[in-house]
Amino acid sequence: MSRVTTVVDSIHVAVDPQAVYQQISDPTLMGRWSPENLGATVEQPRESSYVGMEFIGRNKRGSARWVTRCVVTAAEPGERFAFRVEAIGPRKPWLRGRIASWEYRFAPEDGGTRVTETWTDDRTHWPNAAVQVFDRIATGGNTFAEFQTKNIRRTLRNLKQQLEA
Repeated sequence: MSRVTTVVDSIHVAVDPQAVYQQISDPTLMGRWSPENLGATVEQPRESSYVGMEFIGRNKRGSARWVTRCVVTAAEPGERFAFRVEAIGPRKPWLRGRIASWEYRFAPEDGGTRVTETWTDDRTHWPNAAVQVFDRIATGGNTFAEFQTKNIRRTLRNLKQQLEA
């Protein structure tokens, strides 16, 4: 069976691309929309996100809690924001390796913005059998692609609801 390594979904938000970008590109705010993320800490002082900026994300799934070290890979105001998860751990992100990449694109549409969220599984060096076993344990029976399809849909709906309120 071929492994799905990318999941993409999008939604229209009745807010301009620059305003949506400002919210999404601040990783400390992601916990407002994501069903898994609890927010993040950015240690370096900043006015906005920039390529190379690192942040520590706090996450939960059921009773499981973990942290990730992420690096911003794209910061194009009003157009694109992306980051890569480079380390993970229960209290400190000590296990290094490419884990996943996240990208958000913002396109003007009908007086608002088409927000497109993409998740990419960067565990390309893992054998498929190991991925299948790990994913089903970590997600309660799904592959990460199946799991992220639901998470992205919920994140985008939550984002739309909050930004349009």
